[in-house]
Amino acid sequence: MALVDILMPQLGTSVVEGTVVEWHAEIGAAVVAEATVCEISTDKIDTDCPAPVGGTLAEIIVAVGETVDVGTVLGRIATDGEAAVGDGATAPPRGEVRSSPVSRRIAAEHGVDLALVPGSGRGGRVTKKDVVAFIEEGGAAAEPPLHSDSPYRPDPEPGPPVAATTPVPVPGAAVDLTDLGGVPAPLSRMRQRIGEAMRGSQQTTATCHTAVECEMTRVESRRAELGLTALPLVARAVIETLAEFPDLNATLDGTTVTRYERVHLGIAVSLGDDGLIVPVVHDAQNLSPEGLGTRIRDLARRARDKQLQPDDVQGATFTITNPGAYGALWATPVIDVPQVGILDLEAIVRRPVVIADATGNESIAIRSMVNLILGWDHRAMDGVYAARFLDALRGRLESL
Repeated sequence: MALVDILMPQLGTSVVEGTVVEWHAEIGAAVVAEATVCEISTDKIDTDCPAPVGGTLAEIIVAVGETVDVGTVLGRIATDGEAAVGDGATAPPRGEVRSSPVSRRIAAEHGVDLALVPGSGRGGRVTKKDVVAFIEEGGAAAEPPLHSDSPYRPDPEPGPPVAATTPVPVPGAAVDLTDLGGVPAPLSRMRQRIGEAMRGSQQTTATCHTAVECEMTRVESRRAELGLTALPLVARAVIETLAEFPDLNATLDGTTVTRYERVHLGIAVSLGDDGLIVPVVHDAQNLSPEGLGTRIRDLARRARDKQLQPDDVQGATFTITNPGAYGALWATPVIDVPQVGILDLEAIVRRPVVIADATGNESIAIRSMVNLILGWDHRAMDGVYAARFLDALRGRLESL
């Protein structure tokens, strides 16, 4: 007989905490392995938490409405007939306002009573959008004006001459940032978690970057025919190229490398001020460009609506990030360990380039061009391998 922990799951690199929304079983009730034992909410995902094993719910440690760190023990399941512990005092309380961590923070900042905010989330949970809408409709507590006079102030009257013994500020010395108009504030926990993950990647991997220029004229024509963005077409070409370069469709754990025949493609999705998340298109090798476009749109929509499931953000073997959608031209992407490669798709722009005809005569023409930038782990491959991958990828896209 044993007690098995129910843990707050990790639902993406930048997710650091979650809130228990509802328990689906009482202490002493039988639970089935993989069946939903509780519901949890994070700033990015609302999802069900499955029971890790079958047995009896022995303990509820985190009550409904409580927010805890990823990896925290939420409760325990007794297997092989282990008796339930406790007298039910830790059972989920009733009547509390269900809300996400970010909605509570915004409410506190604006003096909003969450009990007055209509909740549109599952089970009436108050979401960030609910609180923002409530504030915009005038439901926030009145705040004093920042100032009652003009923000412009006259120059101060000149003071007495500075004595020769007055200390002169030394460049680089500590400065009170508030004297300069700065407002110091701690990084959010999400930004701290993203920073830790990215720094951990750079401390673990031997990260290098290689880039090529690629003409996207045919891609632009093809995507217009199919009604797609360029991303699904690039993704399809990446999948086909990875079949030729399996060292990039791989994970590295210490000195053990695992190469995959199937491609589980991570697609970085921006959540605006809420950070980013990388949902995964599993078995992407089986999908056409149209299928990839549909799957990517669905994942992006569910990511922004916080409807991703745990499996949606786990198991990527290679990742594509697409800052070009926001007009970026150049970046050095950070590898999402334990993967060994990440492709950065930059903005497609029309610009003059030198072209040559079949006889070698050169001319200047306007073409759709893009920078493809590969972040790769030097522990798993060399620069020539990375360059060959990009050259092969470019060839596929230019001859589409």
